[in-house]
Amino acid sequence: MGYALHPEVYDDLEEVHRYLGRFSPGTADRILDELLDAFDRLAQFPDHGHRRIDLTSRPIRFTVVRSYLIAYLPELRSV
Repeated sequence: MGYALHPEVYDDLEEVHRYLGRFSPGTADRILDELLDAFDRLAQFPDHGHRRIDLTSRPIRFTVVRSYLIAYLPELRSV
């Protein structure tokens, strides 16, 4: 079981880590780990997040890690 991140997500993660690292490298590492752990959990439980039909009719789901909003599109694929 896995997942794919949009290419821009890598830039966003790097930017968050770099910004937070200026103030507290340890905190930057912990938050990055929390975000990556959230991606893993969402891959295992894709219906965990909530839908916002007031924002989009697409089956996009949302969840929050600290103050970061994760928007994702759960897709079921058989291997």
